Amino acid sequence: MACACIPPDPPAGTTWRDLMGTALEEAFQASKTGEAPIGAALYSANGGLLATAHNQPIASCDPTAHAEILCLRRAAEQVGNYRLTGSIMVVTLEPCIMCVGALIHARVAGVVFGASDPRAGALVSNLEGHALPFTNHRMWYVGGVMEDECSATLKRFFLGKRKG
Repeated sequence: MACACIPPDPPAGTTWRDLMGTALEEAFQASKTGEAPIGAALYSANGGLLATAHNQPIASCDPTAHAEILCLRRAAEQVGNYRLTGSIMVVTLEPCIMCVGALIHARVAGVVFGASDPRAGALVSNLEGHALPFTNHRMWYVGGVMEDECSATLKRFFLGKRKG
């Protein structure tokens, strides 16, 4: 596992794997509808589930409808504030630059992701977006949580697309 700084332990009574399980369930929902199987779950600092979402850019005709963005929107609506200070985003794939920007603006405390994204990942793979010097918020991250399961979900989906 990689981390930008020393992340806190998972919320009491949970593990990072437990939290990733919820995001993986969302990823499975996305694949059932023909969307790339990426799922996200946002938790409060104490481990309460604030929102879940999965990729929906095709169904919504919205290029910003990534799992993380939809999850942030739902959580902000639920708590009545666009600042989600102290929250933890759990996502099956390393966030892209758009999503990292949204996480920064929402003041998310940390990100837990499953698979790295060598093509578009913006936390570790291509850019350390969480640590850009001109931003006024820093967040920690943990990568590689259930990486094999998250990667396999993506590989199965795209293999099926190529065969179809």
